[in-house]
Amino acid sequence: MSMTAPVDRLSRPLRDLRISVTDRCNLRCPYCMPREMFGADHAFVARDDLLRFEEITRLVRQFATLGVEKVRLTGGEPLLRRDIERLVAMIAEVDGIEDIALTTNGTLLAAKAQALSDAGLRRVTVSLDALDEEVFRSMSDTRLPLARVLKGVDAAVAAGLSPVKINMVVRRGVNDHCVLAMAEHFRGRPETLRFIEYMDVGTTNGWRLAEVVPAAELRDAIDARWPLEPIVPDRLGEVATRYRYRDGGGEVGFIHSVSAPFCASCTRARLSAEGSLHTCLFATHGHDLRGLLRAGASDAELGSEIALIWTARGDRYSADRAESSAAPRSAKKVEMSYIGG
Repeated sequence: MSMTAPVDRLSRPLRDLRISVTDRCNLRCPYCMPREMFGADHAFVARDDLLRFEEITRLVRQFATLGVEKVRLTGGEPLLRRDIERLVAMIAEVDGIEDIALTTNGTLLAAKAQALSDAGLRRVTVSLDALDEEVFRSMSDTRLPLARVLKGVDAAVAAGLSPVKINMVVRRGVNDHCVLAMAEHFRGRPETLRFIEYMDVGTTNGWRLAEVVPAAELRDAIDARWPLEPIVPDRLGEVATRYRYRDGGGEVGFIHSVSAPFCASCTRARLSAEGSLHTCLFATHGHDLRGLLRAGASDAELGSEIALIWTARGDRYSADRAESSAAPRSAKKVEMSYIGG
């Protein structure tokens, strides 16, 4: 039975749920999990503290009664979670969930793509910051070959997880010289490339505003080489500003949460791997749903608590940052590897 769909203090409905299934990752991208902070002695969430698949599915049912239609599985690296395709199949059975997607670094995707598609996964997003081997390894701090990710992308396309989205985080002086090469490679291909402004997520990545390449600058560089025209957004809460190549080369998108924040239309909630509900990517704290689950809360109690958390939401971190031209000073923010990007 559906509950009244809640809206937050800024009149934003709850439509999207991002679920981190693990805080572990096999890469150490400096902008997300810098090795000096996430080294061999880092204490990850204990297995017993992770939400079980049955617990995640039960929560998804409650979110669906409140208006959530789309679920995205994240991490960490979600494909490190054993039998992740079983969770996909369980979520696919929940009434009201129209779309299930997954964000991955692609290194394990080739072996999993078909099973994920068979289980009910609709779409996949692959994080890939360069096609140059040296820059790729620097951006991801890994010895794994780039070819492994590209093989995963091809497997996702073959499995029908389409359109496969490729997300490139751009840092000035690090990989901004790779932008046109990325655009050229993915033009005319079935994947959709999206450029993401480097964000001040968490507190360990040493973010500096000077390293942000504004989306408008990226767009202008690509438009000068291959003319673009805007695409009208499909729905409220769409985070990428989308363009199509005028010559029919496909689509490209820009996620500009630093230079032009989209807080006013944000419809996303985030669930951490250990069951903490966060109402913003830049949150300083979460709300413990695992405790309620394991204390025997009823479905009605879970739904009411989620609705209460959402209606109290007033988050607009990126907008505040843009208005002050600097990162707002606040308590320690949750790390992206803990609640997903």
